[in-house]
Amino acid sequence: MKVRPFTPRDADAVFEVHRRAFGGQTVESYIVQRIHDARKAVVSLVATVDDQIVGHVLFSPTSVDDHGASVELVGLGPVGVLPDRQGQGVGSALIEGGIQRCREAGVDAVSVLGDPGYYARFGFERASDYGLGNEFGVDDEFMVYPLHGGAVDDVDGVVTYHPAFPKAEE
Repeated sequence: MKVRPFTPRDADAVFEVHRRAFGGQTVESYIVQRIHDARKAVVSLVATVDDQIVGHVLFSPTSVDDHGASVELVGLGPVGVLPDRQGQGVGSALIEGGIQRCREAGVDAVSVLGDPGYYARFGFERASDYGLGNEFGVDDEFMVYPLHGGAVDDVDGVVTYHPAFPKAEE
């Protein structure tokens, strides 16, 4: 398996990866498509096996109503892996590779909305413990991973994702 940056020629295959990974739903596929079309992807990686795209992860900009603190926080997701490749480390490789690229790009922290048991193994912690809320109305499932010491210590507020993401009421 190889992990490499997304290129525009990957768009159709990535759309299909997310559609299949999410049981035929296309919400995640369209989120990825809209963020790429808007040129707002901070990090976008694909995993390939024998030159076939089997997984994709996206990191996109967020904003924080932070009462004056300055922080570069990005959101992880969607991450998708073809069903027949799940459980083989593809998602982990994409997430770890993406976090490393975010760190290299000077990002302060990464947020994610997902399974706490899964994302804790990458270093994510409950965001509300840092004073960070979210627009989706969840607590334990909304997590943050500071990429350096003190990255979000002086930040509190609501993290807002790119408009491509559906809001809680949608």
